Amino acid sequence: MKKIFYILFLLLNSRVYCQITTPIIEANFGLDGDLQSNFFNNVSTNIGGDDWFNYDASVPGVGVIDTTGAASILARYVIDPAFRQLPFGRSMNVSPGTVINNKLMIDAVFYRDYHGSDSTMYASGASKNGMSPADWSCPVAQSVPDKNEILDVMAHMRRDGKTGNDSLWLFGGVSIEKTTGDRYFDFELYQTNMSYNKSTQKFSNYGPDAGHTSWKFSAAGAILQVGDLIFSANYGSSTLSSIEARIWVSRTTWTSIAPATFNWSGSFDGAASGSAYGYAGIVPKSAGTFYTGLESADNSWAGPFSLVRGDNSFVTNYTAGQFMEFVVNFTKLGLEPKTLLSTVGCTTPFKSLFVKSRASTSFTAQLKDFVGPLDLFYDFRARATSDVSPICGILGPTSVKVSNPIPGSIYSWSTPNGHIVGSTTGDSILVDSAGTYIVKQVFTVGCTVFASDTITVPPFNISCRTLETSIRDFNGTVLNKKIQLNWSVMNNNDINYFEIESSADAVHFSTLGKINSELSDLPTASYEYNDQSQLIKSNAIYYRLKMVNVANKISYSSVIRLSTENNMANEVKFFPNPVRDHMQISIYAAADENLQLTIYDAAGRLMRTKKVSVPKGNSILNISDFQSWPDGVYSVKVISGDALFVNKMVLKK
Repeated sequence: MKKIFYILFLLLNSRVYCQITTPIIEANFGLDGDLQSNFFNNVSTNIGGDDWFNYDASVPGVGVIDTTGAASILARYVIDPAFRQLPFGRSMNVSPGTVINNKLMIDAVFYRDYHGSDSTMYASGASKNGMSPADWSCPVAQSVPDKNEILDVMAHMRRDGKTGNDSLWLFGGVSIEKTTGDRYFDFELYQTNMSYNKSTQKFSNYGPDAGHTSWKFSAAGAILQVGDLIFSANYGSSTLSSIEARIWVSRTTWTSIAPATFNWSGSFDGAASGSAYGYAGIVPKSAGTFYTGLESADNSWAGPFSLVRGDNSFVTNYTAGQFMEFVVNFTKLGLEPKTLLSTVGCTTPFKSLFVKSRASTSFTAQLKDFVGPLDLFYDFRARATSDVSPICGILGPTSVKVSNPIPGSIYSWSTPNGHIVGSTTGDSILVDSAGTYIVKQVFTVGCTVFASDTITVPPFNISCRTLETSIRDFNGTVLNKKIQLNWSVMNNNDINYFEIESSADAVHFSTLGKINSELSDLPTASYEYNDQSQLIKSNAIYYRLKMVNVANKISYSSVIRLSTENNMANEVKFFPNPVRDHMQISIYAAADENLQLTIYDAAGRLMRTKKVSVPKGNSILNISDFQSWPDGVYSVKVISGDALFVNKMVLKK
């Protein structure tokens, strides 16, 4: 699944906002048809305005997209035409919730679409807005008109301040192949983590109401449930001509309920005439529009990743109108959370973003190209972890912490049966006894609890010790529904036997089999175990090793996860994350492939490169020796076959 859109913070802004056709800065972000911070309308400036990418680090304005590895990507583009066809994504260059220049950075995403053989498009005449994603038809590969071919997509959300009473703005951008004629795009926001399988050309995880999630209202028009939302943008020869906002509702709701915070525009379109559900247009209660948008001027900079064209060439500048951007003011539209859901603006009702192009200005026109679904805030909710082995338990004071702390979030801890030493606030605490520990996350001052997580610290098991210095390279592969486990040990002659254990949830394990230690003249030895007992019904199986030494002392390996999905062609996952001194990379390959892994630091410096061959099915790569690296965020890139995967690794020793 292409990674990336997860959140909408709907906030207060009292001023009337009208569409304009000249450049403007909103919430310190330039809406001017270019990508450069510290530029305004393609002219260098010292005002420090933010934008998609950073231009001059000496000026206060920032770029919101992470550009790690951009120089390496461009260098590869020069020598490798096939590499240009691969998609990739980038997230925000700071953690969600970071405050910069008194503006709260909610999140941001950049995504480059497939080039060449592309099944992320719609079959001619077969798919329209208002239909269920289950009924959309997507061919393996098909051409679309140049003006409908999406090349890059970007989105960013921020508050015009840092409190729950500040206005919220959503910025969107899209790059296309050519600018002949008018162009039409939809930015669609889903309640669910919708996904698309490129192999089967099918969507999944869409909503329950005719393929969407519907908005629900009380008889008085108060919103009881937030559903799916779509912005349909129409661009003319030189600028944005209109944006229409619609929400997914039942026909009965549309005809019988008057919303309290916005008005119906009169439009309603479902899959067919008379459909029970559809997208209904909404407009603000007060006068004035809620959006604005502009197109790029000729020779505008195309960003640090350049622009890959439909003919597989790449260029450094846009032609006139090749990049289009817009901004939406949610509060002006009537989507203020204090009014909608009686909150203080800290809710996160949307989970994924989907961008499409249409054949004409009509909302029911044929759909052409698409990018997504994209998730944001995948790692936003607090997750608790500890330094204690879940097998061996606690022996003396230990740290319990949030593994993915977000700057600006407020964390508080409690325990019903343990003991916290000292402070109970912050992203980590010190505990000195077994028990259950609960962390609650508040997004910012004045917000209700956004997320919570619970971790159990077990009592010390005197017969237990960990295997960090004993077992090496514990991994497994899945091929034709058969699972093979492999591992090696450092102190082989001290071991009596191994027991292989499996689990469906990584918590409750059962014994599969037993392997006796084999005597060797060397201290190291390698073992394997073939698990043919599993009836693979779940998406993943977890394994661990129980090792009993000659003195009958018991120790356990770390837990590994093997994916069993047949449709996971070229899927890559990293764990654990954050990393201390060891990381595993799980990759599913559709065939025997050569894989290249590279790791870059935050400044774009190459820190490590590794080339390996992986067999068809699941493989686990072990990466270690991070002791000399400074703590921080690193970019991990994996090239496998014809796919490129990029993710962030957080090193925290």
